[in-house]
Amino acid sequence: MAKIENVGVVGCGLMGHGIVQVAAEAGYQVVVREVDEATLGKGIAKIEKQLARAVEKGKATQEDADAVRARIQGTTDYDALADRDLVIEAITEDLALKLEMWGKVDKIAKPDALFATNTSSLPVIAQAASTSRPGRFLGLHFFNPAQVMKLLEVIRCVTSTEETMSAGLEFGQRLGKLTVATKDKAGFIVNRLLVPYLLDGMRAYEEGVGSISEIDAAMKAGAGHPMGPLTLSDFVGLDTLGSICDVLFDEFRERRFAQPPLLRKMLAAGWYGRKSGMGFYDYSGDQ
Repeated sequence: MAKIENVGVVGCGLMGHGIVQVAAEAGYQVVVREVDEATLGKGIAKIEKQLARAVEKGKATQEDADAVRARIQGTTDYDALADRDLVIEAITEDLALKLEMWGKVDKIAKPDALFATNTSSLPVIAQAASTSRPGRFLGLHFFNPAQVMKLLEVIRCVTSTEETMSAGLEFGQRLGKLTVATKDKAGFIVNRLLVPYLLDGMRAYEEGVGSISEIDAAMKAGAGHPMGPLTLSDFVGLDTLGSICDVLFDEFRERRFAQPPLLRKMLAAGWYGRKSGMGFYDYSGDQ
């Protein structure tokens, strides 16, 4: 299998723009594809803002930032992914949309290209089996924000070859990530353990154990967590969390993975957390 020299990323949103940035910072030539110029522009602007901030803080020189930016090419055309050694999917957490996307990429990508999904909960095999190269397919689960979070879960599905897994682990290590290999089980390692904790935080609030701020403060001070469970839920996105819950519950059929009534009501109200301006906390005044 050819060595990974260049990377394609599909999606430049919440996760995609961070993946693009860390890959470019590691020296890879990166092409990122988005649905339209406006969405692409927003994602690229976020990357440029992060690079500028690193220069301001003295963590990088302007020359370094310019070099990283020069390695990033944006496009709305799938054809631009034709020469990529690795294509990473970072679009909406919707299996139907992901399968539609892979159908297009699979026809364009060169035969020895590796494919990876950044899904946080969906079965990797469901995507791998839809392509002509299930052996060269794996999961690369980055955490938000990808520029900051050190962990990368490298997920082996039943069709992933040893060579594919080795390439995925090597890629993550070149990005400077702590790479942990895991199997294609719903939630993988982190979400399988984290999501029930976040949901229990919601249930504790529902049951009057403490207020929102008290529950968060208690877990920060008592367990040494940088964020309390309700703040973290808002940060992840309550809509994203709801989708992960559904996948976990479908697989395990255990109450601990089910959406609490409060979460369902907040989603019905359009309260998705930080991204929407309202969740357990009010972010409408945030810049």
